[in-house]
Amino acid sequence: MKDSLSMGKKSIEVQIPIGPIHLEGSLDIPEGARGIVVFVHGSGSSRHSPRNQYVAKEMQRSGLGTLLFDLLTVEEERIDMMTRHLRFDIELLSKRLIDVTGWLLSRPDTKDLNIGYFGASTGAAAALIAAKEHADTIKAVVSRGGRPDLAESALMYVKAPTLLIVGGRDTQVIDMNQWALDRMVILEKELKIVPGATHLFEEQGALEEVARLAGEWFKKYLSEEK
Repeated sequence: MKDSLSMGKKSIEVQIPIGPIHLEGSLDIPEGARGIVVFVHGSGSSRHSPRNQYVAKEMQRSGLGTLLFDLLTVEEERIDMMTRHLRFDIELLSKRLIDVTGWLLSRPDTKDLNIGYFGASTGAAAALIAAKEHADTIKAVVSRGGRPDLAESALMYVKAPTLLIVGGRDTQVIDMNQWALDRMVILEKELKIVPGATHLFEEQGALEEVARLAGEWFKKYLSEEK
């Protein structure tokens, strides 16, 4: 485990024990942070996703901690590159996230932080299912181009304030997100459309808008004393 301190921020490369396996992760905690955002990547991605890395850096600048981790082991990723079935195994992915959340709650440096989930693609479904299971712990959920419809059985039980962000040109996913939003019973829920953006938010200024929207949501719901 590598541990470094710079500019009042604690940065750690971690191995997260999940039963017989370990998942690789990067944990960053700015000095004075009250909340931490757990990134749940989507189909065929990893903790090295440049989009999630960018958003995580923006979160850290605003004083939030972040955890980026690989939902699959190296061997599982190798298999998934050929079969593409594990990335859509929402039950497996959500169980991993539930266990990782338990790990955060057991660590002295993170157990007192408010926890939020930032999910992308299929990772958004895993985030919502885990938010249902950790209903008294998870304080906010943000989805970026996500598939919350794949968490159908959990939607009405999610208590955490939830923001769904979709690109304006990602029309099919907009419909899926609206469908999911309509099935959530919480009052603090919102669907935000980023004009002109496609699924990966690669257009100029699109990812910056995602980071702004997500950052405001998390700062609102994760900044209180636990």
